[in-house]
Amino acid sequence: MSQDCACRKADRYISFQDIDCAGNARRLMAYLDRNLAIPGRSNAFWDYFTQKRAGNSVTKPDDLFLIHSNINQFREFFEQWDDDEALSLLLQIEEECC
Repeated sequence: MSQDCACRKADRYISFQDIDCAGNARRLMAYLDRNLAIPGRSNAFWDYFTQKRAGNSVTKPDDLFLIHSNINQFREFFEQWDDDEALSLLLQIEEECC
């Protein structure tokens, strides 16, 4: 297979070129928001996380950083609520960006 083949998988160890880490992080946060909007799905951790994610008047944390820092909590949450789409995206982010 040629090095120029468009079918080759992105590899963060070679280059982050063609890997939309920020966009995928935003998409994963949208999955989280959708799940947290369902009554009974939030808890003290996710309430705290939501406040932390909102930031303050000086700084607002980066979505990718928050995902990376809490990847196991994300995994457990999406597994608990059987969100296979979100889990698949989380795995992609973990492999390509974290």
